[in-house]
Amino acid sequence: MPEIIFDCCVLSNFALSDTLWIIENLYSGKAYLTDLVKVEAIRGIQNRHGKLGAITIALDEGWIKEVFVKRKSEKKFFEKLSVSLGAGEASSIAFAKTRGIVFASDDKAARNEAALVCVSLTGTIGILLKASKKKIISLPQGNQILKAMVRNGFYCPIKSFSDLNK
Repeated sequence: MPEIIFDCCVLSNFALSDTLWIIENLYSGKAYLTDLVKVEAIRGIQNRHGKLGAITIALDEGWIKEVFVKRKSEKKFFEKLSVSLGAGEASSIAFAKTRGIVFASDDKAARNEAALVCVSLTGTIGILLKASKKKIISLPQGNQILKAMVRNGFYCPIKSFSDLNK
């Protein structure tokens, strides 16, 4: 699997539906989030979304790694993106662009900005589809997971996971 950096939304979809194990199976050791995305997750925990604690557990276990926008080129790019995006998305795109890794986001504005600078993209649906193709989840599981994500606030562009696998 390629290296991948997550925004908070995608990780939240998996954490809130108790399916962060899918991310672990696909990307263990190659998954990253920036310190600014970690702050977003912590704020979510403080706002009574306790299941987001699975993200901090993954960080403690080391299969998701916390990274920082440190390089001069990353900082400059981050500053430029911060004009139109939140700090988590901007830092993630800056890191993905300068390191040549995939950016996982469902945020339309963030995806548009990433595409403009030729950053490879995926999102919640793409990750679920990849998990299905790798036989990590079955089609019925995919549908159940998608329903759980929607119940927890995921705005899903499809009605059924099964539709993707036709």
